[in-house]
Amino acid sequence: MTGKARRAVAAALTLVATAPLLSACLEEPSAHEAVRDFLVGWQTGDYAAAARRTDGDEKVVRRALEDAKVQLDAASFRFRLTGLRGGQGDRDEQAEADFAAEVDLGENNPLWEYDGKLPLRLVNGQWKVHWSPSVLHPELHEGQRFAVDIKPQGRNPIQDRTGEPLQQETTLYVANVTPAELKNPSEVCERLAKVTGFPQDRLLSRIRSARPDAAVPLATFGGRRYAQLESQLKAIPGITIAKDPQPLAPDSPKQIVGIVSAVTADLQQQLGGPQRAGDTVGRTGLQKAYQEYLTGSTETSVITLDVKTTKKVAELHKWEGRPTSPVRTTLDRGVQKAADDALLGVTPGMLVAVQASTGEVRAVGATKEYHQEKDALAGRFHPGSAFSLMAVEGLIKAGTNFKQKLACPAERSVGGARFRQSGPPAPSTPTVQGAFATGCVTALTSLARKVDGAELAAGAAKFGLGTHWNLPLSTFSGSMRPLKGDAATARAIAGQNVLVSPLTMALVAGAVASPTGTWHPPVLVTDPKEPDPSAETKPVTPPAQIKLDDRTVATLRTLMRAGVTSGSAAAAAAPGDPVYGVTATAVRGRKPLAWFVGWQGDTAVAVLMESTDPAAGATVAGRFFRGLRAGL
Repeated sequence: MTGKARRAVAAALTLVATAPLLSACLEEPSAHEAVRDFLVGWQTGDYAAAARRTDGDEKVVRRALEDAKVQLDAASFRFRLTGLRGGQGDRDEQAEADFAAEVDLGENNPLWEYDGKLPLRLVNGQWKVHWSPSVLHPELHEGQRFAVDIKPQGRNPIQDRTGEPLQQETTLYVANVTPAELKNPSEVCERLAKVTGFPQDRLLSRIRSARPDAAVPLATFGGRRYAQLESQLKAIPGITIAKDPQPLAPDSPKQIVGIVSAVTADLQQQLGGPQRAGDTVGRTGLQKAYQEYLTGSTETSVITLDVKTTKKVAELHKWEGRPTSPVRTTLDRGVQKAADDALLGVTPGMLVAVQASTGEVRAVGATKEYHQEKDALAGRFHPGSAFSLMAVEGLIKAGTNFKQKLACPAERSVGGARFRQSGPPAPSTPTVQGAFATGCVTALTSLARKVDGAELAAGAAKFGLGTHWNLPLSTFSGSMRPLKGDAATARAIAGQNVLVSPLTMALVAGAVASPTGTWHPPVLVTDPKEPDPSAETKPVTPPAQIKLDDRTVATLRTLMRAGVTSGSAAAAAAPGDPVYGVTATAVRGRKPLAWFVGWQGDTAVAVLMESTDPAAGATVAGRFFRGLRAGL
């Protein structure tokens, strides 16, 4: 440290002393000056300067100060002088100073704070700190040393709604050493650093700060990586390998559950956090969102050891660590299997299933072309004419008779906007109800002249469109451009200026299917309530449930039942409770999309398939409902 920097630290230590101490600095000889120089040297790492201010052997003192930092694996020491008794008059030969210490132990632990005392003696006209190990800490004595005792906690699982884990156990391989058994710790760390990439100095610090008789984890490997390095690791003297089974391999839905990685040197550098060897880190999905709950925090103790026996003498401070806890989701294994099976071997697509009566997410399925979180929960897709479901309330208010005749031409112009019907042909006697059942976009868009744009937007809001959802993963509730004029309203009914996710539309179906006709916000995790442990006591206000108009619900149920019995959603029919639903077509870029939005019993679904077949979504929905019934 430069002389200028040392003077700045010395000034800081001087300024925190009390007023009498400041005046005492002007008297010679001064005990205060000795205290200041000792603490400044200790704090800045100038151990030689600190040692010169003691009455002990300078080499012994310097080594003790160096060892204290190593044994605590401390990032830094900071001191504050809090009092001085004696040492300010000509007759004093003894004095005592009080100081407050702050030791940064790193590893995401709080600061270790303690109060210390410095006894002083007047030696040949100069004040000296009377040296003994208790200068470092009042409870450290001859023949003892510091150590840091670490007790990591295992990772907890992500669970389904019944409490069953949604992961399979995976074996990690942990490279350990026992410090007391190492002949040359520096060589071990040098060789291990070359193999793993972990910094050599950090590996060595872990060893030196640990209990000599404790197994110290230095590096962790997954099965594949360990197989590559096994021979090199076993060639390092003192390294032992322990198998550590942990719930890491995700079950379906894998991208929702998320993946977990052992902490490697590269990963530690990317994260820039306090992770240590043996830890696991959630990289995606719920594993990442709830990392702090699933792993808790490490229990850490600062202790003293008997140097000869290596036995613990005293515990100077302990951080209990935050307990780990599993994460309980709303996912259902049976529903998830039905979703996965329904999508097996089909064109690219995805399926989201929710419990209609609660909004709880039961399953999220996707083929390899789509991502369960980024697309099924947070994707942005045009809903096609399925959005017309949200226009029903406005149509009712406008006095629409759903049994009145309504032509379904191949093309239609509304307010200057042109629409083409690409779905199945209209029934022989087309009606408004028939237009919903067949998803006839040219017929449905003609109703835009009856619906006020503001009424349509208000009706969509009752289905949660644009609502902020309190979910731990990325989601998209939908958006709609301002509706000005018949053309914009017609485009909304056709789903052309509206964006939704499959989750959005599953909740729309759930609102109509729920026994009370209520839209429920989505729920994916029931415990804990918040991903961040620090937010446990903060009030969380989830989106409110929205009760739909009874007449709107009754009309939608009639329309969606007709979609399966006499419309384009017939392929969704399945044994058991009646199936309700509608189909719709849309385009994303150049990819044709086929929707099914509906329900059976208390299970509401949205299926979105990449297909030119308008009934592709309904076909997958039918497979899903049949598979669900077979698994009951």
